[in-house]
Amino acid sequence: MDTYTYTAFAGHARIAAGPLPKVALALKHGAATPEPIAIFSDRTGRPVDLDLRGSDREILARLPEPPRELPEPAPSEPRGRGRPRLGVVAREVTLLPRHWEWLGTQPGGASVALRKLVDEARRASGDRDRAREARDAAYHFMSAMGGNLPHFEEASRALFADDLRRFASLLVDWPVDIRDHAVALAHRHRAD
Repeated sequence: MDTYTYTAFAGHARIAAGPLPKVALALKHGAATPEPIAIFSDRTGRPVDLDLRGSDREILARLPEPPRELPEPAPSEPRGRGRPRLGVVAREVTLLPRHWEWLGTQPGGASVALRKLVDEARRASGDRDRAREARDAAYHFMSAMGGNLPHFEEASRALFADDLRRFASLLVDWPVDIRDHAVALAHRHRAD
């Protein structure tokens, strides 16, 4: 699944999926349904609230921006050192004196050394981080949509134990669209 895709449900039926503008307009122009509509971020599994009143242009103007990798500093903060054109953002880091001493001896200085350490850690833990994000997204989604469905507790335990085969088997009695989406979220990034 794309990082910034969303899925909408009317009750237990999936009714739209894709980038948020596409989902919002599909909901606006779709057939009315008596079922409650819920929209979820595929990246986080968390619900998203949309205001679908007004024209297409008004709806699209109100859509939230996709999340950024790092939040931008508040405009009231003074501009710090760094290279803003390259995306370098000045922030505060608190370290012990021995850490600062070591960083001061590194080629390129503390900033270069910290960037290298962060990049190395991201490479080393990338698979674990993606698996955790997928697990968390599946859990958030299934808590909202399936918290009172059969075997929810057992499925949650299987998900957090990383037993995805058992997880999927426990959801067999769930509504098809809810089950398929929860399983897809749990498996996201596993093949990367």
